[in-house]
Amino acid sequence: MENITKHYNKDGLTVNWQPHLCQHATLCWKGLEAVFDPRRKPWIDMDGAEAARIVEQVKACPSGALSYSMDEEVAKQ
Repeated sequence: MENITKHYNKDGLTVNWQPHLCQHATLCWKGLEAVFDPRRKPWIDMDGAEAARIVEQVKACPSGALSYSMDEEVAKQ
């Protein structure tokens, strides 16, 4: 599989997804289906939850396929 990274942005929060690292543990979408839904295209909907909740779910990714970054102002909140 090609080593690509897809980026999903909202209000200074960026979720990064590296499909080649994904182990399909399903923790992301079972934990926050309003944001992570593999039946939908695109499968990540940043409008589905508040930034803090999205970050919490991304941190639960066991493979590191999901990661995040924040603008400085968002990180201070």
